[in-house]
Amino acid sequence: MSRGFVILILCVGVAGAVLLGFVFEQRLATADEYHRQVRLALEEAKRIREQVILPQHEKLSAGQNLKAALEKFGLSAQEAAGASAAAQHAFNLRQLRAGNSITVGRSVEGRLREIDYKIDSDRMLKIVPEEGGFAAHVSEIPLKTEIVAVTGRVDDSLFNAVEDARESPELALRLAQIFGYDLDFSTDPRHGDTFRMVLEKRKYLDGQTAGYGKILAAEYENAGRRYQALLFHDPAGRPGYYAADGKSLAKAFLRSPLKFGAPVTSHFSRSRFHPILKIYRPHLGTDYGAPVGTPVQTIGSGRVLFAGRKSGEGNMIEIAHFSGYKTRYLHLSRMFVHPGERVEIGRTIGLVGSTGLATGPHLDFRILERGQYKNFEKLSLPPSDPVAKRNWPDFAAAREKWLPLLRNPGLLEANAGDSNAERTH
Repeated sequence: MSRGFVILILCVGVAGAVLLGFVFEQRLATADEYHRQVRLALEEAKRIREQVILPQHEKLSAGQNLKAALEKFGLSAQEAAGASAAAQHAFNLRQLRAGNSITVGRSVEGRLREIDYKIDSDRMLKIVPEEGGFAAHVSEIPLKTEIVAVTGRVDDSLFNAVEDARESPELALRLAQIFGYDLDFSTDPRHGDTFRMVLEKRKYLDGQTAGYGKILAAEYENAGRRYQALLFHDPAGRPGYYAADGKSLAKAFLRSPLKFGAPVTSHFSRSRFHPILKIYRPHLGTDYGAPVGTPVQTIGSGRVLFAGRKSGEGNMIEIAHFSGYKTRYLHLSRMFVHPGERVEIGRTIGLVGSTGLATGPHLDFRILERGQYKNFEKLSLPPSDPVAKRNWPDFAAAREKWLPLLRNPGLLEANAGDSNAERTH
């Protein structure tokens, strides 16, 4: 054996060892990244459940008492009676006025978190559930609304980035809802992404934040691509978000059945090795490796066809949408809807679990078009109608007013005090 041949063999061996080492290192890095994403998903799911409150608003009708009003919000007769009894200790309910607003706030799971009744321009009656009943008190209403700019950089998650900007997690959820038709905030965010918002912030006299109003304009830069949104009204007069060219951001479906933090663990496939059955068979959905308790949202409006236990699918919800589309949400730990119920796009319908044939907690999401399974990750759907031609002058004026503030918040000083411009739209 020649010396050159021996050297060649040694070089090949060394190169092979280096390659194997590199492959092993890459697998470790991939595993570490996956576990990091799962950890972030678990943290975000917990914060969404604990901190985010979704409000529902109504006005008190003439002759209506508080108990009857609360029952219209979906509270049981016992809950409504308990809340009314607690409220009576803080405020004389005989002084309720027709036309005043009532707001009921719930968690994404549908749990009652707070009830607010606006007494007058200065006072709010607040009712909150507590162990064994309810507590109530009268509090000061925020005295001013300011237009402010909020900016941030994503290092790991949008939730953390919003908190780093010293703002409430509510803004992370609302930003994800605005861009949720184009971006999947479970998988799309990248280290170094940035966001900008111009919004109404309600403050008390001492300067403390009391809450948020409208997000007038927003921007999210993802992996070098910029997405922008401007609040305007659709042809029917309803508020919605539009790109700078007047195209609606809204589409028929959202890009993800989860609001945040869930890596895709298994893609759509005509032949996948099943980890429990140990056979190759089609996997006609997308698996998201989310922890138990992660809120699951319907990607589109529709009617619930099925909500219950179904063999290997575990707890499953099936929803019928427009033009023959159906969606299915499998392996849920909890379900918050029932057959026949109408649901709106983005509503929380259940929680991730591991029921049925599942090796661990995840969501198996499936979409069908006229009975045929489709690959949701590659599905393309038409957008909603753009800004109507008759409304274009108003839209152009709003665009010139708000979009420049995303990049130059200093211009806000020139618009100080003008928080009502968008209310005319």
